Amino acid sequence: MTPRLPTRLWVEALVHRAQVAGAAGFIVQHGDDARGDVLLKVARLDGTAAVYTPTMNMDGERIFLNLRVQGIGPDEKDVDRYVTRARQRDSDLWIVEIEDRHGRHFLTEDVDEGL
Repeated sequence: MTPRLPTRLWVEALVHRAQVAGAAGFIVQHGDDARGDVLLKVARLDGTAAVYTPTMNMDGERIFLNLRVQGIGPDEKDVDRYVTRARQRDSDLWIVEIEDRHGRHFLTEDVDEGL
């Protein structure tokens, strides 16, 4: 298992990747700088969105899961309700929102899309 970057640096890199590619990236909630978990919302600017959360794969590596597999989304209001509940549960949670018409998440980790 490879060591993880402090969350603050990881989030800043994610937002930067999105902005360089022409999308908008925002930190909606600032979590714990060192070890806070991240919830990523990707808004497609057409009323739909996706939300991604970190999890572990069978090899113990950090990956992200598209919560569509749990019935959250693609309606943006549904995603926003989930994000609001997550914010209330965990004050150390980072909430990052990317606005991208193509729905790109800009994660470099593997992503389970539930396909």
